[in-house]
Amino acid sequence: MTIPCAGGGAAVRFRFRPPPPDLHSKGYTNLISIFMILCFTSISHVCASIHDYQNETFIHRSNSFFFHGGSEGLYASRVPYFNDTEDNSLNGKSFIRFESITFRRTKESAENKNTMQQKTGLVEAIVVKVRDRNNIGGAYLNSDAICCTPEHADNGSCKVGEVIIRQNPDDPSGPKRIQTFFEGKSEETKMVLQTVDISSTGMYYLYFMFCDPELKDTTISGRTVWRNPDGYLPGKMMPLMTFYGLMSLAYLFLGLFWFLKFVQYWKDIIQLHYHITAVIGLGMCEMALWYFEYSNFNSTGSRPMVITLWAVTFTAVKKTVSRLLILVVSMGYGVVRPTLGGITSKVYLLGVAYFVASEALELVEHLGNINDFSGKARLFLVLPVALLDACFILWIFSSLSKTLEKLQIRKSMAKLELYRKFTNSLAVTVLLSVLWIGYELYFHASDPLSELWRRAWIIPAFWTLLAYVILLVICILWAPSQNPTRYAYSEETGDDFDEEAAKLAGSGIKVSGDMSIMLERKDRKASVATDHHVFGGLGEDKEEDKRE
Repeated sequence: MTIPCAGGGAAVRFRFRPPPPDLHSKGYTNLISIFMILCFTSISHVCASIHDYQNETFIHRSNSFFFHGGSEGLYASRVPYFNDTEDNSLNGKSFIRFESITFRRTKESAENKNTMQQKTGLVEAIVVKVRDRNNIGGAYLNSDAICCTPEHADNGSCKVGEVIIRQNPDDPSGPKRIQTFFEGKSEETKMVLQTVDISSTGMYYLYFMFCDPELKDTTISGRTVWRNPDGYLPGKMMPLMTFYGLMSLAYLFLGLFWFLKFVQYWKDIIQLHYHITAVIGLGMCEMALWYFEYSNFNSTGSRPMVITLWAVTFTAVKKTVSRLLILVVSMGYGVVRPTLGGITSKVYLLGVAYFVASEALELVEHLGNINDFSGKARLFLVLPVALLDACFILWIFSSLSKTLEKLQIRKSMAKLELYRKFTNSLAVTVLLSVLWIGYELYFHASDPLSELWRRAWIIPAFWTLLAYVILLVICILWAPSQNPTRYAYSEETGDDFDEEAAKLAGSGIKVSGDMSIMLERKDRKASVATDHHVFGGLGEDKEEDKRE
């Protein structure tokens, strides 16, 4: 017997398998509409360790009704349990606190009750760890029921009208239940302020449940506060705050290195250096914004929407510009050709498409994700990003092949060696990416219930670190220097001659200028004749070679 998560998500199977929530991905017909809908929806429901409920309804399954109240990875408290009335520091304390929780039943349901009865309806809040999921429901009684039936009550296993929970006397941190009753014909009841101390580290789920069919259409309002010993940041995200802080320093040092080179050789700066500077600047802003966003989240329990939106946007822009930088470098921009020519519009189009897809995915991950795992909408939005990434990879290596061929024909050995190093670096990067994707698939397939949440942070951290390494390689290979001719584009009569003459002069070999120019022109004519490769309609036109 299964129960879907709130919002119509994946099913929960009692022998308790809590599901990830669905983000209502049905109905999106194209990428632009997805992006716009997610923007407005996500802004109104910012995720946090403070989970707000606004007249939420319960879902009916089997003989029970339930509402999924949240799920997060929580570390055990480092200090003993405390009373709600004590005004103590929260440092070292981990808990789930129920604040202002109100249940409201229908008027018809309330009128059917007897005013003389003190308790006329029961709603239970159940906190359970993933490892204890089999202790919820009648699985251990060989029953698919979730609520206790008269037959189960006769065996002394439970009480009629309550959710079946098997308590483990050796594990006091097992499933916890908090009961709230309606009284007489009252339509509303409030849950007493409760704090559940977390004494054992694990992935925790919260469910509000009731068994009385007459309470159908009951709604819940209020909020719950989830806290780890070091702050409100969910356990899965906690290591990322430190990681983003370290990456901010890494980009700062890279920016300082690049700035010193920039100032030292400012007379020899080419257009490509400005593009690299922009990517470094975007990376510094991105990492700093994420660090401050996580730090504020950890301190307050709610995500600062403005900072989060800025961080998400900077991430999407930086990822897009980084891929475009690698692409134009692979095309030989500033080295083999002075401009991109007729394919400029196609490069811009691919960049815009990638930005839209990446922005939509980042919004879902950081603004629409309430719990410590992702829903179906993330998987749906990953597909266009993955497809566009594949287009970038194919176009990059196709362009690299053509650039290497041109340099080899022109016998530009210094530039050829530079591009070979760059190609080898990208090949290693793609190999690592493929291996890591395989690991991700294995990780998620082997951990459907997020039991390995303490290691999940390394998944996004790897991609951030890999992007930094690629940028570092580009900065080293294309660093400003006093000999810009080793990679800079120059006019047809002097491009390769200056480069080769500089190398041969060191060996005491003299080269005839007139003969070099004749050979250069001959090689360029051969380059135009052989440069006929096309990649998916994105290849260069003959006009581009004429411009060179």
